[in-house]
Amino acid sequence: MENREIARLLSETADLMQIGGDDGFRIRSYRNAASVIETYPERIDDIVGNPERKVTDIPGIGKGIGGALQDIRSRGSFAVRDQLLQRFPASMLELLKIQGLGPKGIALLYEHHHVATVDDLERICLEKKLRDLPRMGAKLEEKVLKSIAQYKQSAGRYRLNFGRRVADELMKYLEEGPGLDKISAAGSLRRGKETIGDLDLLVTGPGANTALERFVAHPRVHDVVGRGGNKASVRFGAEGLQVDLRALSSESYGAAMQYFTGSKEHNISLRTRALKLGLTLNEYGLFRLEGNERVAGESEEEVYEKLGLAWIPPELRENCGEIEAAEERRLPKLIQLSDIRGDLHMHTTETDGRASLEEMAAAARELGYEYIAITDHSKAIAMANGLDEQRVVAFARRVRDLNQDGSLGIRILSGLECDIRKDGSMDIEEDALAELDIVIGSVHSFMNMESAEMTDRLLRALESPNIRALGHPTGRQILQREPFPFDFERIVNQAVRRNVFLEINGSPERLDLGGGSVRTAKWMGAKFLISTDSHHPKHLATNMPYGILMARRGWLEPGDVLNTLPFDRLKPALQKP
Repeated sequence: MENREIARLLSETADLMQIGGDDGFRIRSYRNAASVIETYPERIDDIVGNPERKVTDIPGIGKGIGGALQDIRSRGSFAVRDQLLQRFPASMLELLKIQGLGPKGIALLYEHHHVATVDDLERICLEKKLRDLPRMGAKLEEKVLKSIAQYKQSAGRYRLNFGRRVADELMKYLEEGPGLDKISAAGSLRRGKETIGDLDLLVTGPGANTALERFVAHPRVHDVVGRGGNKASVRFGAEGLQVDLRALSSESYGAAMQYFTGSKEHNISLRTRALKLGLTLNEYGLFRLEGNERVAGESEEEVYEKLGLAWIPPELRENCGEIEAAEERRLPKLIQLSDIRGDLHMHTTETDGRASLEEMAAAARELGYEYIAITDHSKAIAMANGLDEQRVVAFARRVRDLNQDGSLGIRILSGLECDIRKDGSMDIEEDALAELDIVIGSVHSFMNMESAEMTDRLLRALESPNIRALGHPTGRQILQREPFPFDFERIVNQAVRRNVFLEINGSPERLDLGGGSVRTAKWMGAKFLISTDSHHPKHLATNMPYGILMARRGWLEPGDVLNTLPFDRLKPALQKP
């Protein structure tokens, strides 16, 4: 098993333990182990199978978890999980994805109404039986029904980073076969959509048809949906993601990349434009209507050029003005990963991170960064051992000493991800916050407020004299939690007025702000920072590309983003007017 699959088993077991009311310390041990395993640089399965290694030497893996890992290696499960699945149907894990209930609520529903599936839960709400249970009411019924509708709408969707992992795995596998000239991923993955429904791969070369045979024979393919002369479709991995592989001639490669990248609305506009020019565009090429003469098709650039357009980056292809901008040669010069000079949101072992300040600094230095900001949690996040005022001031002093010493080889900014309380006040006193270089204000609790209340809460937070950025501004978690409601334009206007940056959080679980919101905020005059919200050194490299994708989807250029600045210009930019 891959690390992420082992981590999923442990994490799901912790969820079932919560439903069963198990000991909190025991639940945390499983969650911590899952987090450690998912980010561990070696394959845990290899370590467990090596008699000369001890998996318990890894911090966070105790004897109990070590035994579970041995069982997982030998039979794909372990005793604690098996016992819980005898008590509770596996379908109850799905209920945890519905907002408003939580493990205790799910346990109560199972006890009183034997609710074990999302459909069971929907029926109970429609029958108005949820309100009869303790600490539940009509308002919760309404919220749960809304969450169920959102969940069903997102069913069959997968996070962007999952799609990227599958694409990378399959492309590497196919590249090991003979005779391929090109292999690429298209579709919503290439456009950087926050979620994908399926995955499109394209190959060219004399070995393209052989690649189709190799593709359907991959050991993680569990269902071949279809196999034709130049296309094969499979369900891949335990998650069942549909992957389509198409074999192409080299003369059609560019046209096919354009066609299968989409979006649908973008392609319709392009085909309409082609018709007005006496041309027709499809996945095989661009042709004249009269005589069917090929005009372009080998590269995307020539397809767009023959249509009188500059080449349009995939992230912009949503029919939101990009075609008009391409025609007038005024497309933005989109930000790239190489423009980033530092990372301004990360956590260490002082709170819920997995590495020390020194380890995070070393990882950032290896990426070539000039600076980082350490932004551990504030005291409201008690489970993460958040910092109080005394620790905040001591941390600021420590960072000043480290920078003066210079031994880390990178500039450190003292920062804090400060919780925004329910009333909009900051979780740390302002005089302590004033000691820091950067304060990111974030909402982590009371997310079920009405829109007007949440808007007032954020407006008050933006009045803080020390807040410099609004962290993951909508509070969403991809495919798990919808954005909390608030007046987005009003908050952006206030952030612009107060010179507060909006975060583009590159954690694949958040991607917050998303591309559409970034574009709206940019047009309103907002400025941004792109961060990783790293809890492990590995995240610094893996999360930043996703933040860049969201920024590119929002039409951002380097000048729109704070952490493209060199350090000598960053410090003045962080000063509050």
